Amino acid sequence: MDKGNLRVRLAISGMTCADCEKHVEKALRGVGADNVSADFHRGEAIFGIADEAGIEAAKQAITETGYRPGEVGLLDDVTSGHAEDRVRGLSLAKQNPTFAADNRKENAPAATFRDSDRNHEYDLLIIGSGGAAFAAAIQAVSHGAKVGMIERGTVGGTCVNIGCVPSKTLLRAGEVNHLAQRNPFVGLQTSAGMVDLRSLINQKNELVEELRLHKYIDLIADYGFELIRGEARFVNEETVEVGSRLIAARNFLIATGAAPAIPEIPGLKDVDYLDSASALALQEAPARLAVIGSGYIAMELGQFFHHLGADVVLMQRSARVLQSYDPEVSETVMRALTEQGIRIITGAMYHRVEQDGNVKRVHISVNGEEQVVEAEQILVAAGRRPNTETLNLDAAKVRVGDRGEVAVDECLRTTNPRIYAAGDVTMGPQFVYVAAYEGGVVAENALAGANQKLDLRYVPCVTFTSPSVATVGLTEEQAKAQGYDVIVSLLPLQAVPRALVNRQTTGVFKLVADAKTRKVLGAHVVGENAGEVIYAATFAVKFGLTIEDLRETMAPYLTMAEGLKLAALAFDKDVSKLSCCAG
Repeated sequence: MDKGNLRVRLAISGMTCADCEKHVEKALRGVGADNVSADFHRGEAIFGIADEAGIEAAKQAITETGYRPGEVGLLDDVTSGHAEDRVRGLSLAKQNPTFAADNRKENAPAATFRDSDRNHEYDLLIIGSGGAAFAAAIQAVSHGAKVGMIERGTVGGTCVNIGCVPSKTLLRAGEVNHLAQRNPFVGLQTSAGMVDLRSLINQKNELVEELRLHKYIDLIADYGFELIRGEARFVNEETVEVGSRLIAARNFLIATGAAPAIPEIPGLKDVDYLDSASALALQEAPARLAVIGSGYIAMELGQFFHHLGADVVLMQRSARVLQSYDPEVSETVMRALTEQGIRIITGAMYHRVEQDGNVKRVHISVNGEEQVVEAEQILVAAGRRPNTETLNLDAAKVRVGDRGEVAVDECLRTTNPRIYAAGDVTMGPQFVYVAAYEGGVVAENALAGANQKLDLRYVPCVTFTSPSVATVGLTEEQAKAQGYDVIVSLLPLQAVPRALVNRQTTGVFKLVADAKTRKVLGAHVVGENAGEVIYAATFAVKFGLTIEDLRETMAPYLTMAEGLKLAALAFDKDVSKLSCCAG
């Protein structure tokens, strides 16, 4: 039996490892606590203490140790011995991870945030299980919250299952095949045989299953939140229905993601077309592929199949690819894809789609002239739509936008103050790292009262074509629209030594800067490893570095990142007249 008269659960933020647990336990014992057990996974400590003054002393000791004490919960079943058993279970869990996975739910005390919320089964109930959902759940657990996660399909969301992970591993495979067929070096005799797409897909599936297990499913037990299988439907402002179960929660997070949008083209729904998910599951590469759309998904998957040997046609309504990017970027990308043999049709008006046996036809017109594009497969990659249809959001008094997206304020609250939304379902930037960031914001705002505002000014964007495309910050047009007196630097890839030695010189660096302060406002790159380069540029834009800051920083020679420094030099110098490494 505990010596202390009170048995306490104290939420603690800032613990990240077993050593943190030891520091916390030592601090608590120093103020007279006994039977102390800290758990960094759950962000809490359980201990016995004499009285309420002892609780305050414990909180002060935690603060002085460098951690942040949070909500206090009193365990009211000490006399039955259950609390002692619960602490013993936590101690065993530290020694035996399997015990932790099997027993965390039983042994973990429920978080107590407010007396008025005792009728709610969860402090945070999350609908969806992707990047935003897991980031929110992990952060919420650090505040001692009881968290539930509802999933109607496969755990992990779009990115790991049918998005980033499977597409990027296949893109790399396609690039290797393409280089084997067409390497740029004289004297090298490389070749590529027939592509066994079935084997590539099986290898891709193994990677997806491994990452889904280790980066998602295993974390459920590690952090101690509950997975609820089924489809969620709101029945009122604080309750959802999952099958026959009604679940009330203090706060909700809608993180249901998005799905491929299918344009209204006559005949399309009667044709066996591909979307971004089914295209990644094909067992045989098509000989001819027609792609409706030319955004990043269309270009990535179109180039993948082209690299496997398919004749590919990209079609789009707008006048240029990557319409929202700087013209120099979209023009360079269009030139690169065209040089590789991909046909790009811009300004297309879609009239109808039809299928005759194994041949599919897309009837379009360009500048009034009718054309017919024939293909073995049609890939529809014309944007995304939010997954909100089955949620019954009207019952929850949650407003949606014109596209069905959940409307949120700058703190990610919906029109129902109990309910938040994050990730692709809000139709913001469609990147998993943005979704994860937003999930963390929701957890802080819903459970810690942080009132943290979303800041998406410095989101780096990457398209994993070859050459790849990466941007951060403002385009030249956006900067001018915001009232900046703009200066720009354009550096063709022919001026970047890394591109020369690679013998791949189709690309560009573009920097946008404020003429008055000379601060870098935006960076835009088309070239090999542009996604790696853009991270350095993100720091420059976010923290207001100047052209001179970039110039005065040493860049390693024969890296693509050196292009950032050369682009900074190009504001005022002709870099073609500089020696290697000269500034």
